Amino acid sequence: MEKLANHSSLMIKQQKEWGEIITGFETLNKYVISDAAGGQLYFAAEQKGSWLARQFFKASRPFTLAVLDANSQKQMTVSRPFRWLFPEATIYAQDGKTLGVVKKHFSLISKKYSLFDAQGRVIYTLKGPLLKPWTFNIRQGERDVGKITKKWSGLLKESFSDADNFGVIFPDDADVETKAFILGVVFLIDFVHFENKGD
Repeated sequence: MEKLANHSSLMIKQQKEWGEIITGFETLNKYVISDAAGGQLYFAAEQKGSWLARQFFKASRPFTLAVLDANSQKQMTVSRPFRWLFPEATIYAQDGKTLGVVKKHFSLISKKYSLFDAQGRVIYTLKGPLLKPWTFNIRQGERDVGKITKKWSGLLKESFSDADNFGVIFPDDADVETKAFILGVVFLIDFVHFENKGD
């Protein structure tokens, strides 16, 4: 994930298949990860799992998602176990080293997450304000130091699919591993808050 060293922000675009758009059957999630200028850096794909889990558990399903480079070499992995409540995910580096764990917390009026490093220390929190449902502020203590935002895709696209586009602004002092960890967090946010739940 060394390419992340030179980027302070990223764009993540979900790729939807026409079969899913037309039938409503949930397929494996795929994403393109680009720099701020639109240059593709990585590709992310949900690994094969239970078809039944995708159809019945929808956004609550467990998943493993791999982030690949242009040569289809795995650069990192996001793993989410099944949970009805308080979802979490672990993000791993290419060599299997844990980059961090993200966990959702109970909250009545906002969306709250904690981001733990490999030693279990909280390094950031995420807070999604009530009146800004598509924004998740990355916080260090009481300061906003970065942001994850779902981008509006346009009325036609939003009406016919649940494809999601995200922007990420990294904290200024984030190193490559921290940026990779935060990138992994985006995929959990997408599943929990924006994945088609079949409503």
